[in-house]
Amino acid sequence: MTPFRAFVASLIPPGLSFRDPLLLLLLLLVPLAIALRILREKRGDGALVVPTLANVALVRPTWRVRLRHLPFALALLGYAGLVVALARPRLGLERTESWTEGVDIFIALDASGSMAAEDFKPRNRFSVAKSCARQFIEGRSSDRVGLLVFAGRSRTVSPLTTDRGMVLDRLAGLKLGDQGDGTAIGLALGNALARLKPSKAKSRVVVLVTDGGNNAGEIDPDTAAGVAKALGVRVYTVGVGTNSGPVEIPIPVRDPETGRVTERRVRANVDVDEALLQRIASATGGRYFRATDAQGLAETFATIDKLEKSEIKTTKYTRFREVFPVAARPAAACLALAGLATLFLFPVTPR
Repeated sequence: MTPFRAFVASLIPPGLSFRDPLLLLLLLLVPLAIALRILREKRGDGALVVPTLANVALVRPTWRVRLRHLPFALALLGYAGLVVALARPRLGLERTESWTEGVDIFIALDASGSMAAEDFKPRNRFSVAKSCARQFIEGRSSDRVGLLVFAGRSRTVSPLTTDRGMVLDRLAGLKLGDQGDGTAIGLALGNALARLKPSKAKSRVVVLVTDGGNNAGEIDPDTAAGVAKALGVRVYTVGVGTNSGPVEIPIPVRDPETGRVTERRVRANVDVDEALLQRIASATGGRYFRATDAQGLAETFATIDKLEKSEIKTTKYTRFREVFPVAARPAAACLALAGLATLFLFPVTPR
């Protein structure tokens, strides 16, 4: 590092850098301009000295004389500020910590085959459930939200986080059939409880969105509900489906001769197991809601918003934050004031 760069680096506050630091060399013109101004003052700029007017020198100078250097000083400050702004000052890797009040919420979304039932034409149950979950996540400005998907297996898609954009991206990529066959509600609830157990938030919530037919998994739903009660976790269950009789379900079928997968449509009764969902919610101090459309979760949102909230610490990192306006605005103001002072207070008169 050259001596000049070392000197400049010593003047820069920690965390502050410049995109074009070589432009700061233009600041050397400031002391040069001051030196030329002082030299000009000493030379008197060709003033005529008249001995007979010596007594006039005893007269006290007016305010105009006292402030004659003001436009020059303002112009230099404006010039220096613009040079600093052109060098593009920026704060690198800024770390900001803040505290907010919120609830820790884990969403367990059913992606089993029965969620393909098309009783919300032209959409199926899974599409409606994803839409409801998206609306719910978008409304959680101060809460930490996690997401898991389940069918015969359970998989954590996103841990608890305040990064709603990431959770929504993961939600958009979910598809039916990725977690095998069956509906393991107890296993999904156990997975969500394991993720919420380390949380120190006063309110911890699981939102279970399913059509409610448990038929897989090693954990019984009622046993998982008992664990949730012991941990102090409320479970809000949301039943997706209309219970309107047989519905069409598209089933992928592989042709044994060609190996091609085709879609076959069958009609079957896929009813929401409301008794199970009500039992889980009641055991944990939560509530059961029925979602026959996207508005079915509105009451759920309002209820969760009334829960006791606790402080959550969030940390935000910014790779670079431009701060050149901090220098550019005062610089522009100084130049404007210098111009106004020259125009109205110290007008240049012809000789």
